[in-house]
Amino acid sequence: MRVDHANPLAFVDDLVRDAQTRGVWRWPRLLESPQEPIARYDGREVVNLCSNNYLGLATHPALKAAAIEAIETLGVGSGAVRTIAGNMAIHQELEAELAAFKHTEAALLYQSGFTANAGTVAAILEKGDVVVSDELNHASIIDGCRLSGAEKKIFPHKDVEAARRMLAASRGARRVLLITDGVFSMDGDIAPLPDLVNAAGEYGAIMMVDDAHASGVLGHQGRGTVDHFGLHGRVHIQVGTLSKAFAGLGGYVAGSRTLIEWLMYRARPLLFSTSHPPSVAASALAAVRLVQRQPEVLSRLWESTRFFKEGLKRLGFDVGASETPITPVMIGDETRAMQFSDRLFEEGVFAVGLAFPTVPRGRARVRTIVTAGHMREHLERALGAFERAGRALGVI
Repeated sequence: MRVDHANPLAFVDDLVRDAQTRGVWRWPRLLESPQEPIARYDGREVVNLCSNNYLGLATHPALKAAAIEAIETLGVGSGAVRTIAGNMAIHQELEAELAAFKHTEAALLYQSGFTANAGTVAAILEKGDVVVSDELNHASIIDGCRLSGAEKKIFPHKDVEAARRMLAASRGARRVLLITDGVFSMDGDIAPLPDLVNAAGEYGAIMMVDDAHASGVLGHQGRGTVDHFGLHGRVHIQVGTLSKAFAGLGGYVAGSRTLIEWLMYRARPLLFSTSHPPSVAASALAAVRLVQRQPEVLSRLWESTRFFKEGLKRLGFDVGASETPITPVMIGDETRAMQFSDRLFEEGVFAVGLAFPTVPRGRARVRTIVTAGHMREHLERALGAFERAGRALGVI
């Protein structure tokens, strides 16, 4: 790596050039339409398999009406952080709805799912504590662990016995946190939450689950993995997001009232970032209520997921360990994965290629997500494109 004293950032040029040479550098495609199953990216109408808009609510009339009404009555911004002057009734109403949805005493909004994870871990742990974490947990959990100063013990993916050994070896620590994704965002598999909860209880650890990709997807009316496994009251901290199934922006933590009070006092993202615009909170509130009133939208999501996943397997694609609408098509080689994604786009399907550092080296893939808004004809068209691109590039 060269050192250029006239341009101290010259090394960035080298890093970008290297990524471009290896064929893994991509600038994000430009969305020129609403976020829908058929969307316009870079000037082309394509079947959109990249969106976290699981329930197809990003353009739902009820959510748009709620946002518009909030703008007309409350304006476009809160003006400050919650603890200074930006605490609004719409924020508290949404938090009460989320707490009831998650069957917890209270809930607290964060500006993003990322800050909900990172800010919460950093607020409850410090030097001298221990965090036991799955190796494939989200980057926001990893950053929260680093910020906390706690000792990090990383167990192999979904290896409950390894996690148990780490908990046993941490008996002398003041506080121990056992943390996992509920649904893993790159592979689409579900955490062995019942066994992890049992282990946390045995060793007196705090149990925390990031349900970003499970909220609105798993459990009764989309309440997440805690509901899916019937573990209410046994998971101390539940993290969720408003930006995926609920089609808006932001994250939240659900748990005991004292936990929420502590986070309001100590969590740095809340103390130093402006609170949600009222329109964002209002549309999220409408989404959470809609999902509970219209469970058929969740049924459509899973029906389409099963159809598409079975179609990929029938064609001979490797979809890894996926158990959810997140369905990776495993390629391995990072350059080839990007080429496959590009070929799919030429065939009229947007499915993004992912390589290191987003996924481990040697585990590059094209990641797909089916939504409740996809019609059978959309998915049949997508499967045809996958077959043509897969055969052309020798993937199948």
